[in-house]
Formats: sequence, structure tokens, C-alpha cells
Amino acid sequence: MRWWGAFCRVGAVLLGLVTMVGGGGGSGGPAAGVVAVGFSAAGPEVVGPGPGRVWPVGDRSALVRRFDPPPARWAAGHRGVDLAAAPGTAVRAAAPGVVTFSGQVAGRPVVVITHTGSGTPPLRTTYLPVAGAVPVGTAVSAGDRIGELTADSGHCPVDCLHWGLLRGARYLDPLALLGTGRARLLPLDSP
Repeated sequence: MRWWGAFCRVGAVLLGLVTMVGGGGGSGGPAAGVVAVGFSAAGPEVVGPGPGRVWPVGDRSALVRRFDPPPARWAAGHRGVDLAAAPGTAVRAAAPGVVTFSGQVAGRPVVVITHTGSGTPPLRTTYLPVAGAVPVGTAVSAGDRIGELTADSGHCPVDCLHWGLLRGARYLDPLALLGTGRARLLPLDSP
């Protein structure tokens, strides 16, 4: 099975390179290709840019901190991206879906959108600290206002939205939804 892991890593690298070479168009908009954002023993985990996807706040110039996946589920890392925005800024759904949670988690307001039709288990985007403005169970389109950014101290050097993407319990790079995720070259031999 060691050959399968190497095959998956090479496939993820090739998908990332295809995206870097073929996508983007220099306009800042979504790329036309797909973005490899991770992989498992079952094969590459692929999320691609698609129609009707938007930045939840601002644009790519608002990016403060990128996704930095932890080496293990319990280890330190950055499980999303941070986008600079002032408290009171309207936060928008990055992609169409259904609001499946709006409330407090560890004392911080969080909104979660589940993106139906995005695979099994479905993709979920998380937005915090966001005071939700839409009831749970509401279908939203990309760009619909889902809440308002609240003040939060300590997470970023400036006020920011922490935007995450998950499939099941696995964190992925939310920038892949917009075609601006970072391709990562990985070693062919596992430690």
C-alpha cells in the first residue's frame, strides 16, 4: 500500500500544478481548474472553484493568515484563513448551502453553512466570530448576508474573520473554493 500513498501525493501535486499553470487569469477571479487541497489513503481530496462563489468579506487583499494544516488532528496549526475586516462588517455566504448552526462555541459566535451536493460527507464552511442573522435551516446563496463580524481579541493582529472549510472532521483550505488555494509539494516518501 506504500505505492498508493506515493501515487496519491503525486496526483495531488499534479492537480495543484495544473491549477497554477492553467488557472487564475490574472483577474483575481476564480481559476478554471481544480485545486488539490489535501489527500488521504483513499485518494486525493479535491475541492474546486465553481460558479457562484464569493469572498465572505473583502477580497484577496484582506488575507491576513493562510491555512496551515496540522500534522495530526490534535496538533497545532491554523485550520482556516483569516480575512481582515472591522467589527460590524456584513459577512456573506461563500457558496450556496443551508445554515446548519448559528450560536456560541467556546464563548465565540459561529455560523456554519453545509453545502449540499458537495460530496459525502458534504462540505461545511465556518465563520467566526460572527453574530448570525439567518435562522438555522435557511437556504442561502453565495453572497447572501449571514451575519455580522463581532469584535474578537487575540486571534489576529487586526480585527478579522476566521473562515474555515471542512469535510467531515477534516479541515481543508477554504481558499480552494475560490481557486486561490496554495499548491504544496510533499515528499514522496512517508516518514
